[in-house]
Amino acid sequence: MHEKQYKLVRFTLNGKPTEAMVDVRASLTDMLRNDFSQTSVKKGCEVGECGACNVLIDGECFNSCIYLAIWADGKNIRTLEGLLGPNGELSDIQQAFIDETAVQCGFCTPGFIMSAVEILESGKEYTRDELRKLLSGHLCRCTGYENILNAVEKTMKKRLAEKR
Repeated sequence: MHEKQYKLVRFTLNGKPTEAMVDVRASLTDMLRNDFSQTSVKKGCEVGECGACNVLIDGECFNSCIYLAIWADGKNIRTLEGLLGPNGELSDIQQAFIDETAVQCGFCTPGFIMSAVEILESGKEYTRDELRKLLSGHLCRCTGYENILNAVEKTMKKRLAEKR
């Protein structure tokens, strides 16, 4: 029998410095859900195919199910919970998902939104086809994807117009 090995991991979670003792074999998904109650990070396929577990790590989207928790050391991690305003108000992209009816069962939604955040924070204008490709790492069994694309495109255009 092998003894479990643990390591102290220090990182920033949604703007707050934090730390945890984690099993060196644990995924980032498991640490975020089990140790920090970040239930927006969904366990879908657990092999990096569906995008339900996506989080931003230093501003870049990753499938947290195939990212070891110990790799988070020194990193800045953002989950859907980190998008809420100080009084629990929704971010523009979250509101756009509601406005465009881009949600049905909702299981895939947090991952889609975190990918959308990376897209939107790039400050670039993408065509609809480019957006489709950028969001292609996500599987959704309900929506048919069009309303999700509408929500991301609408938010992108709104943000770009505000910058001008």
